[in-house]
Amino acid sequence: MTQGPDSAAAEEGRSEGIPLGKIGGVPVTLAWSWFVIAAAIVLLFGPQVAQALPQLGSPGAYAVALGYALLLLLSVLAHELAHALTARAWKWPTPRIVLTLWGGHTQFGDVNATPGRSLVVALAGPAANFLLALAGRLVLPFFEPGTVGWLLTDIFVWANVLVAIFNVLPGLPLDGGRIVESAVWKATGVQEKGTIAAGWAGRIIAAALVAVVFIPPYLRGQTPGLSLVIITALVSGFLWMGASASISNARLRLRLPELSAGSLMEPAFQVPSGTPVSEARRFAADGASGALVVTGPTGRPEAVVDPGAMGSVPVHLAAQTPVNAVARALAPGAYVPDAATGQELIQYLSQLTGSEYAVINREGTVVGLLRQAAVVAAVTGRRPKTGS
Repeated sequence: MTQGPDSAAAEEGRSEGIPLGKIGGVPVTLAWSWFVIAAAIVLLFGPQVAQALPQLGSPGAYAVALGYALLLLLSVLAHELAHALTARAWKWPTPRIVLTLWGGHTQFGDVNATPGRSLVVALAGPAANFLLALAGRLVLPFFEPGTVGWLLTDIFVWANVLVAIFNVLPGLPLDGGRIVESAVWKATGVQEKGTIAAGWAGRIIAAALVAVVFIPPYLRGQTPGLSLVIITALVSGFLWMGASASISNARLRLRLPELSAGSLMEPAFQVPSGTPVSEARRFAADGASGALVVTGPTGRPEAVVDPGAMGSVPVHLAAQTPVNAVARALAPGAYVPDAATGQELIQYLSQLTGSEYAVINREGTVVGLLRQAAVVAAVTGRRPKTGS
């Protein structure tokens, strides 16, 4: 069943987690992975709360620790909403916000971005967290130190400060990476070059985080605690993977303009449906090197002749055997214009099924055969494969 953008986004949102409704018109989803970090926070901070407030008992202490997790979730939600609502000011489509193990992310559709707008949207998130931290700091004096309200407000302040500071570090996938991206983008005029530079900055931050945690204790002859090692591994791993994904995606976008159906196809020639195998063999023998594409009565491509199957037809049956009998069917509508290039070509193929596509010229004549493997190889930067 074909889904429209809204139904497809809703289906993907349900598969990712629990839909929480819409805020400001933007759907919000709580990813299943968030429960992992919530459980970790409860287990980590529960004993600390019990030690600070022994009168609560274990159940009460773990309930307060759960409050920590919920306040962190609220901080991340405010962060992502700031991104989304700022983007809405420039009419950027915002399919949804997903709150995940790593915090959250805001998805955008196709946008007409500029370096300045991209930077403003990115920094809106940390700005929202700084404002929340300020609001919490103003409220904190109203609570008596050592009470549950004071503890929760204090952790709310620090959570927002940490979320803001962490996200302004200048490397992707963090918001601060947009500073590097925008600067290089402005200087070169190419967004993808900025993304690659910001991705490498993100990798450097990930490596620096590991160095800061491990090298000083090593020089003192000490070993970092297990919990710190686990947190460092998770955070630096997240940064490295996100930065690497940004670099890969940018390199892919740089290659897109070079892609074209005409350059990736292998030569092909059309033969009408019902043509005898004997005639198709003569056609191939006369110098028509390349694939043979069977066309229907309307001239549209319908199938691709299998050379091995055609060669296995006995000579005395070749004149009576239609070429359709030795061909594999193309998916309905599996043909593309030879002038299709770049993003247009990718979007066009994404709407088709199958792994082979006939290539036609302006007159509607088959001039080539495009294989999915060749497109994938070109997109990923490997040498396109030709042949069957």
